[in-house]
Amino acid sequence: MTSSKLFEPLRLPNGAVIPNRIAKAAMEENLADADHAPGQALVRLYQCWAEGGAGLIITGNVMVDRHALTGPAGVVLEDDRHLGRFRLWADACRSRGAQAWMQINHPGRQVLAALGQPARGPSAVAVDIPGLSKAFAQPRALGEQEIEALIQRYAHTAALAERAGFTGVEVHAAHGYLFSQFLSPLTNRRSDRWGGSLENRAQILLRAVDAIRQRVASTFCVAVKLNSADFQRGGFDAEDAARVVEMLNAKAVDLVELSGGSYESPAMQGQTRDGSRLAREAYFLEFAERIGEVAHMPLMVTGGVRRKEVAERVVSDSVSVVGLATALAIEPTLPSQWKEGQDTEVKPIVVPWKNRALASLAVASVVKKQLGLLSQGKRSRPRVSPLMALIGNQLKSRRQAKRYRRWIGQA
Repeated sequence: MTSSKLFEPLRLPNGAVIPNRIAKAAMEENLADADHAPGQALVRLYQCWAEGGAGLIITGNVMVDRHALTGPAGVVLEDDRHLGRFRLWADACRSRGAQAWMQINHPGRQVLAALGQPARGPSAVAVDIPGLSKAFAQPRALGEQEIEALIQRYAHTAALAERAGFTGVEVHAAHGYLFSQFLSPLTNRRSDRWGGSLENRAQILLRAVDAIRQRVASTFCVAVKLNSADFQRGGFDAEDAARVVEMLNAKAVDLVELSGGSYESPAMQGQTRDGSRLAREAYFLEFAERIGEVAHMPLMVTGGVRRKEVAERVVSDSVSVVGLATALAIEPTLPSQWKEGQDTEVKPIVVPWKNRALASLAVASVVKKQLGLLSQGKRSRPRVSPLMALIGNQLKSRRQAKRYRRWIGQA
């Protein structure tokens, strides 16, 4: 057995306790049932992670609006009609004592055209990925009343998550999704109170945190996932991130998770828009150390951690929690193995294609293949062909998109 700091409990500002410092970070599973609720596949998958020993389990994207999904077969929580299924999901996450947080999100402009729904963002700035831009719907700018309504949607979904038995929510303000779009001057070109200065651009996030806090118990955790930078010239950077964390210090925020990148610059997978390769493991750590100087709440860092010694280094100083994503898709029992003193490490998924956008999609497809296998009670197979995984995922996404369009039409 090990006495590593990784396995010490962490008390959060609201008094809640995470039993250890390893979090299962959010991944997009695209495994919702026909009602876009969590079915047996998701319950089985999360039971797997609960039994694997993570102290904090954060769900993949749960959407606050059925008309705005980050991808097909996404989970939607905007009313209580399927709350029983969400309770089963929360029960699975909590079955071995972990904290269970629902990540709540809106894609903003990052809506796939195949879903047949309008894209909305802070401004009418389209997603620009060479060779893939037509895959996304053309966005329009949100109106003032729509912004106010969206803030209330986040609060309502958080209240439903609490009713379902989750112990917290994580507000997604990273990876180029809606709140991240508001924070970035590249995608937020508004001249009203929601645009211009960083203080204005952060208002939608700050207001959403306040609205959530008003609807949930003080013992219910509220976290924020924030880009340490979006890795695009002229965009949201580490200095901006530090200032937003200072703004969040004044709110009842229990933890901030630091990540980075967007669809246009997928740094969360270890690469940036300009092609420079980031360190393969813990590549947001140096940003976290800078932001740790101003943060009053605990910080969590996610991104590329696959080895115990790296995880221990992450939580040794200004960072309180290490998030594992891809590593737990491949080896869900990694936390338990580390706790037992094993130094098990997970090999990285590397797709060395010249087209970085396609390589990024292939990596995501390989990961989703593993999630699908685990959700069926099978073992992961990380050495699958990236090309076959990509083709299979694209075909599956088409089927799921067709099912979604039918569902939204009936709704």
